[in-house]
Amino acid sequence: MATFLYRLGRFAFRRRALVAMLWAAVLLGLGLGAVTLSGQLTNSVTIPGTESQQAIDRLAEKFPQAAAGGATARVVIAAAPGQTVTTPANQAAVERVVAQLKTAPKVVNVADPFQMKSISPDQRVALAQVSYKEKAFELTDEDRTALKSAAKVGEQAGLQVEFGGDAVQTQPVTNATEGLGVAVAALVLVITFGSLIAAGIPLLTALVGVGIGMAGITTASGFLDLNNNTPVLALMIGLAVGIDYALFIVSRYRHELAIGRTLEEAAGRAAGTAGSAVVFAGLTVIIALAGLTVVGIPFLGEMGVAAAITVAISVVIALTLLPAILGFARNRIKPGKDHESAKATHGERWARFVAKRRWPVLIAAVAGLAVVAIPVADMQLGLPNDSTAAPESTQHRAYEIVSKSFGEGANGPLLVVVDMPNPQAVPQVVAKLSTLNDVAFVKPTGVNQTGDTALLTVIPKSGPSSKQTEDLVADIRAQGASLKSETGASIAVTGQTAANIDVSEKLSNAMLPYLALIVGLAFLLLMLVFRSVIVPLKATLGFLGSVVATFGAVVAVFQWGWLNDLLGVESTGPIMSMLPILLIGVLFGLAMDYQVFLVTRMREEHVHGADPQEAMVTGFQHGSRVVVAAALIMISVFAGFVLAESSLIQSIGFALAFGVAVDAFVIRMTIVPAVMSLLGKGAWWLPRWLDKVLPNVDVEGEQLTKKLDDERELASV
Repeated sequence: MATFLYRLGRFAFRRRALVAMLWAAVLLGLGLGAVTLSGQLTNSVTIPGTESQQAIDRLAEKFPQAAAGGATARVVIAAAPGQTVTTPANQAAVERVVAQLKTAPKVVNVADPFQMKSISPDQRVALAQVSYKEKAFELTDEDRTALKSAAKVGEQAGLQVEFGGDAVQTQPVTNATEGLGVAVAALVLVITFGSLIAAGIPLLTALVGVGIGMAGITTASGFLDLNNNTPVLALMIGLAVGIDYALFIVSRYRHELAIGRTLEEAAGRAAGTAGSAVVFAGLTVIIALAGLTVVGIPFLGEMGVAAAITVAISVVIALTLLPAILGFARNRIKPGKDHESAKATHGERWARFVAKRRWPVLIAAVAGLAVVAIPVADMQLGLPNDSTAAPESTQHRAYEIVSKSFGEGANGPLLVVVDMPNPQAVPQVVAKLSTLNDVAFVKPTGVNQTGDTALLTVIPKSGPSSKQTEDLVADIRAQGASLKSETGASIAVTGQTAANIDVSEKLSNAMLPYLALIVGLAFLLLMLVFRSVIVPLKATLGFLGSVVATFGAVVAVFQWGWLNDLLGVESTGPIMSMLPILLIGVLFGLAMDYQVFLVTRMREEHVHGADPQEAMVTGFQHGSRVVVAAALIMISVFAGFVLAESSLIQSIGFALAFGVAVDAFVIRMTIVPAVMSLLGKGAWWLPRWLDKVLPNVDVEGEQLTKKLDDERELASV
């Protein structure tokens, strides 16, 4: 591989104009596709095969007028303090609000609070339910504006009108503040290279790669239903790895220049050595992201594939467009320092310090991870609802009013679908369900035209994210067999709350199989790269430590509320149920990046005959500066997303920034050299039979170097 990449790097350097034009054509073509073929992104979170989704599908077939599965809005209409909504004037105002709601685009039904008797016990609050046939992601900003315009009618009469439900949720968008991470990354590059031109090249190639990836995703949205977090994840990961991969190759290019290589030769050798590491680092990220497709969760699979493709594009750009741009820059890229002739660097001093005090350093690092991980024991998973919306938002105000006036459970009603042989089964089902724990009340809400399917609304006493409501859903489903034998009716639980519970359960069940899959595949890949059993095992255990510590920090910030004002986190609640599995996939790939970047140089020194301790120190000396810069860049890019409006994007950005910091500085920069020093030559142990079976991919470029040296000797004869 190293030889192929060496030739590819030299070709791109020589034919730089052709390579640059080809990439420009790809970017332009996909950009035009994004402008002309793009479609609507979705915020729908559904998992085929769950009971809630099966019930929605059955209702769509047998009871379409119920609009199950469509967007809903809860409209809270509150009278002024000391008044009630049942006075003639206020009741008339409420009726005008309801009439206005019915005229909003795409609304198929509005449940009148007086007809449905959804008036609070103190008669101060009325609750109207708005139903859409379309799903929430199909609603436009104009549709939401028209819905909310009904508030003016009530406000003119002195009523407070607030809106909740998925119909009023807007799609997350990136904004200018998230670009602060890129600005910090640029500063890190300038400090690392000491040159604006050298610093600008990784930024340029990363932006081209992300531009192509984002344009491709936008174009694909015209043909596929993509989750609205898909481009955000691709942008986040693509920027980080795109800058890092280019940084690694440019650093090696400057090193080759420092030892006297010609420009073209330096580009070729950088692509053949550092480029090989980039390929395998990219493969670990791609495996981790693409592995999300096998856990049976469509929206996560979409996000993973899109981000994996963006990473693949970043790798190819680093191996082709980057050498081409180095060709354009020519002598403007200055050689780096020759580490062999320079005085001891910070990296070398740190590596020798760790090697000398390896046991205390190792114990301190592991103990620190354990302390940070303590909050994991209290982690609660769930999907966002109006309680986690920004405190000043209409959704949050609606949630609070409903909780005080009707009980928190009214914010998350459960829908029970009853397939019945006769209408007499409905009262029996209602009576049975009313006896369950945590049920506030049960009421029938409709029967289909053929009279064989009924819909019940069950209001829990507890909120939609509580453990009690989760248990209630399980209890209702557990009554299915006895109700079938007693009444002949079959029941199924659905609704947004039940769907969220099903999604969270599926995500939780998928976590361990997914972790086993990506760890297993990456272990094999790293064993191939390092030709060692111990190094991949150590890398995997280190990753698990960084993940647990990161989970602990996420719980402390997003569930317990620590540092919320500092980080701009406006609300706390259960951790997003998709975050752990997403974090495992992304962080594993990025963690293996640092493992490859750092330890391949140790491996390179080892195979060239260095003593194990010196191989560790020298490899760390060469690799640490790049890993530190790469980590700071990734942390900066990810931290910029903590300023996003979406709680999911905030939590992903924080988790990845914190996880990269822990993995880079605690695991790779501290624990790895300590363990490598402890193991010595044993770190590179590989059974002889396995050594014969594994192909030699020559990541460290040993065969390439020997071949080039032999060719030089022949040429000099």
